[in-house]
Amino acid sequence: MVDEQAEPDPAFPTVKFPNPEEPGAIDLSIKKAIQVSADLVIANDPDADRCAVAISDKEGNWRMLRGDEVGALLGEYLARGAKDKSATLANSIVSSSILSKIAKSHQLPFAETLTGFKWIAKTENLHFGYEEALGYAVDSNSVNDKDGISAALMIVQIATDLKRESKTLNDLLDEIWSKYGYHGTKQISVRVDSLEQISKTLGRFRNSTPQSIAGYQVSGFDDLEKPTSDLPPTNGVRIFLEPNIRVIVRPSGTEPKIKCYIEVVSDSQDRAEEIINRLDFELRTFLAA
Repeated sequence: MVDEQAEPDPAFPTVKFPNPEEPGAIDLSIKKAIQVSADLVIANDPDADRCAVAISDKEGNWRMLRGDEVGALLGEYLARGAKDKSATLANSIVSSSILSKIAKSHQLPFAETLTGFKWIAKTENLHFGYEEALGYAVDSNSVNDKDGISAALMIVQIATDLKRESKTLNDLLDEIWSKYGYHGTKQISVRVDSLEQISKTLGRFRNSTPQSIAGYQVSGFDDLEKPTSDLPPTNGVRIFLEPNIRVIVRPSGTEPKIKCYIEVVSDSQDRAEEIINRLDFELRTFLAA
């Protein structure tokens, strides 16, 4: 336990905002982890429906895992243990495509849903579901929603099983990237003064779709208000770029923000992150305009 954060306090005096997604929110727990030579850090948000995980790399540098990385770890572990071949893996449209590949490898059904667990939780025979914003359903028979407590226990179980083999969560991540390719993801969030700005920005994508972004050619475009898949209509656009790049732009469901989700799949983590950084700069400029 982190002593400074162990007692309930509605003012949350140790953080700017009590959400482990926010920069700096888990700094005290990482400091504690270094002091006690911990194997990993687990953090929940105040209502404990989200779960954050931090680990140290081979050089001893601590970092918080992206939601998609935790989703990959949980997905691979639960897929390996699935005895029922109707056990379905599911994630929201803005989450990484890694889970679909894990499901295919283990010959399990996969479902892609709209954002939010009101959609993911409706998946038939849900064995594991997640969204990139640190929400995970690891036992839908007990809690048919995102739940940070059961997710935390499952992560601890995975770390324990790996330690018996003299392995870490880092080692399992390396196995996943080696098998399926490295899946780099990043979210961009731009606050706006009015909802009209969001409509105008999405209109620019719909009415004059760029032929390239940051030098990468556009190879496909989906207007999610007129879906070509089984998804219900939703406000947003999905753009595919060469090579193996996906960009989704949509309004936030809770705040006056426009959000952009980047995914790059590559054999090289360095290459994927280089592409993400190039796209990040150009997309932020486009959205801010």
